[in-house]
Amino acid sequence: MKQIREITEDQFDREARQAVGPVVVDFYAPWCGPCRMLAPILEKLAAEFDGRVNFFKVNVDHAPRLATQYGIRGVPTLLLLRSGLILDEFVGVPDPQMLRNRIEQMAPTESAANPTRARAETGG
Repeated sequence: MKQIREITEDQFDREARQAVGPVVVDFYAPWCGPCRMLAPILEKLAAEFDGRVNFFKVNVDHAPRLATQYGIRGVPTLLLLRSGLILDEFVGVPDPQMLRNRIEQMAPTESAANPTRARAETGG
């Protein structure tokens, strides 16, 4: 199963804004060179965070109303959402490690989210 799902304007509220947990939305265009450069980075991150973060992509050519609503002025633009709120935004191709770190902050592992339990499990 593909870990990054393409969604339409009609699906955006249900899939991205109302999602349980953190969401990364890639606003892209198929003709955009930097978007194509970003795609393998996002695929790797989507695999790494599978089950912890939902990854979606929105084609701005097919979703102009949504792009306007979110103030998308350039592609690629990444929005990091939780409970429909924008936590962060990246325009262009961000440094992969910086993006990974930011996503990790949004979706810590269970042991990182609960340090007491992590210490108990490791005997610490």
